Amino acid sequence: MSTLTSRLPGMGNALPIIKTWWPVILGLVVLYAPTYWTLAHGLWNSEDNAHGPIVLIVTLFLIWQKREVFLVTTSDSRPSGVQVALGWALFIVGLLAYALGRSQLIVLLEVGSQVPVLLGVLLIVLGARSARALWFPLFFLLFMIPLPGFVVDAATGPLKQYISIIAEQVLYAAGYPIARNGVMLTIGQYQLLVADACSGLHSMFSLSAMGMLYLYLMQRTSIARNLIIMAAILPIAFAANIVRVMVLVLVTYHLGDEAGQGFLHGFAGIMLFVIGLLFLFALDWILGFIFPDRQRARAQA
Repeated sequence: MSTLTSRLPGMGNALPIIKTWWPVILGLVVLYAPTYWTLAHGLWNSEDNAHGPIVLIVTLFLIWQKREVFLVTTSDSRPSGVQVALGWALFIVGLLAYALGRSQLIVLLEVGSQVPVLLGVLLIVLGARSARALWFPLFFLLFMIPLPGFVVDAATGPLKQYISIIAEQVLYAAGYPIARNGVMLTIGQYQLLVADACSGLHSMFSLSAMGMLYLYLMQRTSIARNLIIMAAILPIAFAANIVRVMVLVLVTYHLGDEAGQGFLHGFAGIMLFVIGLLFLFALDWILGFIFPDRQRARAQA
């Protein structure tokens, strides 16, 4: 058994972690397993929140990559009284949010309670140093929280309007017989309604998650480069969604309504995400010439 454990990557320190942290792990599983079961049979089956499982898997992987944090037993790593007090406060707030969200079917509170609960446990047991080491996985969990309804309602209408206007103007300039009435596009004999799903709000949220993960993994040393990429994530997602709407309009015009509403409609959603990521990678590549990483600049020198 010891030989097999030594051959498996990461298993050498996995068993000590489990032995030390099994009460915490068991408590978290008992607490949030019903939440994940509900999400897996509800929100995660919708296109708007399909990124939820990806966020969860990536978060668990990032925490596993930092697993050495859970094995620190030196006296220097012991939390101070202030850290323990703050940890208990966050832990209690997280539990109250979970209880309220679970009992009243408020998914925002139920899912969002994970962050204060986990952060509170880290502060209580290991202190602020562990919280700093795991700051990004905890931050990344925020992207699992579904967007509040009032945010969706407030942003969807204007986004659909802007996308409809830009798509109409671009295609009209390209010579297509297209007209617009509100968010209804008429091209040839076909009429297409820019629905709520085409507003791109949830795709912006998903692409923001992937953009932040990309920046974290790349570890760029240029602050200006990171800030520009962060500021460009939402405009890139908006532009990619405009491309998606125009592609669907053109597919409907050239191939018919069945093609536009069938497989190609779902494929356009995947294409939207790919286009957004490609735009993000291209921007990062261009900024690399203006704001190169300091380590790479030294290597080239």
